[in-house]
Amino acid sequence: MSNLSIFKIGVGPSSSHTMGPMLAGNLFCQKLMPKLAEITKIKICFYGSLSLTGKGHLSDRAIIWGLSALEAKNLDTSTQESVINKALNDKKLCLCGQKDIDFDYENDLIFSKQFLLLHENGLTLQALNANGEVLEEETYYSIGGGFVKTQKELQKIKETGIEDPQDTHLALSFNHAKDILDYCHQQGKNLIQASLAYELQFNTLEYIQKYCLEIWATMQEAYNNGIHPQADVLPGKLKLHRRAPGLASRLQATTDPLGIIDFISLYAIAVAEENASGAKVVTAPTNGACAVNPAVLLYLKNHTVGFNDQKAIDYLLVAMLIGSLYKKNASISGAEAGCQAEIGVASSMAGAAMASVLGADAFCASNAAEIAMEHHLGLTCDPVGGLVQIPCIERNAFGAIKAIMAARMAMSRKSTPKVTLDEVILTMYNTGKDMNLKYKETSLGGLATTLSSIC
Repeated sequence: MSNLSIFKIGVGPSSSHTMGPMLAGNLFCQKLMPKLAEITKIKICFYGSLSLTGKGHLSDRAIIWGLSALEAKNLDTSTQESVINKALNDKKLCLCGQKDIDFDYENDLIFSKQFLLLHENGLTLQALNANGEVLEEETYYSIGGGFVKTQKELQKIKETGIEDPQDTHLALSFNHAKDILDYCHQQGKNLIQASLAYELQFNTLEYIQKYCLEIWATMQEAYNNGIHPQADVLPGKLKLHRRAPGLASRLQATTDPLGIIDFISLYAIAVAEENASGAKVVTAPTNGACAVNPAVLLYLKNHTVGFNDQKAIDYLLVAMLIGSLYKKNASISGAEAGCQAEIGVASSMAGAAMASVLGADAFCASNAAEIAMEHHLGLTCDPVGGLVQIPCIERNAFGAIKAIMAARMAMSRKSTPKVTLDEVILTMYNTGKDMNLKYKETSLGGLATTLSSIC
């Protein structure tokens, strides 16, 4: 399957917990259309991490938007609030955007502490008729990065190890970093060229370029909105003040030789704060880590020579290629493998992408990806109050800085690396599986409990 969807335009604060449930609602609506006239009631049950941090991540609102046939890419604030007011105050849900049915938030939307076996982010949707009979039922899993699978689909993936059966018939297939490096060595290609060759099996060059430029434009839009926000305080019980506007103002007159670090932090914080506000951002590869790649791109644009739109396209091609390896062989879900699977993966993607656009060969860029992840191993996901704010916003800044350092380290290296990218990907996944459940997006441990008094 194409890797373009590693980057997708959506809304904050979470790809797994906001965009995932919204997409699940959209998919369920497609199933309901033949029986829509008979349906009078919808029942929703969140499980595991979706339940434990769902309200802070707007999962409850997202499923209502999704069942109302609203899509993340086209969502605007007035529509969001209108649909929620109708559901909560009028107790009506416009199912599939076509039929009003009764909806009781307290009884029709259940937050279960039970964990389903296939994944930490599960939800079950039921459609009932006037007699209380279940007409349709489906269990969905939000597996990270806004990707959603049904019970049957995820079970088959776990049994076969194949996400898309069509991938087995591709002329060019990259399942591991070794496959990519072997191809690059044999063909004399770098990671940019390898990624493009892979993507051309699914889309035209014109489409790929247009898609990447739309992603880049949205990243820049998120940054600009982040330094000129409509509200100074982020939503939620933490009442966290935005820092990006003040930091942007102070940096206009900086003479600090280390000020470049502050600029990188500014780029990341501005985008991450936009995500925390529930605004439009790019999932890259998740919403919780949405600011790492934009920050590195903005660093390249504003602080290096020769950066242009083609370089942005090249960057995104490499980043999505690296991200796909984690998605296939490990995880990009904080609920499954901790924040190493979000910030760590984003930093790994960014390290390889930056090195590539600065001229690194495939082996060197792969090493940059490995270095960046190596120094995120074991990173927990412990959002305070279930909000994507503390420590998530600052972690995006550190992820971007580590990515830049990883690229520079790899490009200045003279020795042969001892650890491969494939090895660090497997290590990350095994570390995530060994990690205590309370440190994996449940808000049951770490900073989430240490700072529980401020919630």
